[in-house]
Amino acid sequence: MSSTVTERIKYPSYKSFDEFIDVEWLKSLDGYVTERIERRLAQQNDIQFYTGPFRLESKAADRPGSKMIYLSQPIGPDDYYNLDNPDQWEPAAGAAEFPELMEFIATLPFAATGRMLIMYDAEGRAVTAHRDHVSYDLCHEFIWFRTNLRKPFYMLNENTGEKQYVESYSAWFDTVNQFHGGDETGELAFSIRVDGKFSDEFRAQIPVPESNRASMPSLWAARI
Repeated sequence: MSSTVTERIKYPSYKSFDEFIDVEWLKSLDGYVTERIERRLAQQNDIQFYTGPFRLESKAADRPGSKMIYLSQPIGPDDYYNLDNPDQWEPAAGAAEFPELMEFIATLPFAATGRMLIMYDAEGRAVTAHRDHVSYDLCHEFIWFRTNLRKPFYMLNENTGEKQYVESYSAWFDTVNQFHGGDETGELAFSIRVDGKFSDEFRAQIPVPESNRASMPSLWAARI
């Protein structure tokens, strides 16, 4: 698969999913999710987020401070390339702590879900700009979302330095052909990501590029 993307695609970019989800329900969960994350802070048991090796600046922190609460857990070895494979994931203990959030997730346009997790940082430190992987033929189907807009999350064009901040409550974005990261807030910041298989009805709306499948979210964004 070529790393070339169609000329219609512009980076940085993302596809808002707010039109496809119940945003008011999501916003109503803000205090609920916040309170349960704060309960976990004293335990210091959550796994630290790892950006992976594909950072914009090689010397930048690969564990910038964010931690993860798994709502599902891998069955067998944890293979990043299987994030969206429902057969490789099962409910984790974290799901029982966030039943109302899980009810909301069940309404998202997935036929089945794989990895589900909450990413948070009690101190709201910056998230190092990074790409998730460099497999241009792989496009994970996922929804990134948040219950408030206090986390400054952006897509970055490494060639121009331009940042596009996500202004919506939810998004799907190209994690390969552009970098993404977050700015410092100095206070608790969190977001949620659910990977899986979109429903056939939902997938029928999504344009498919002739090459570089990872660019699919940005191709969809370019059609707006």
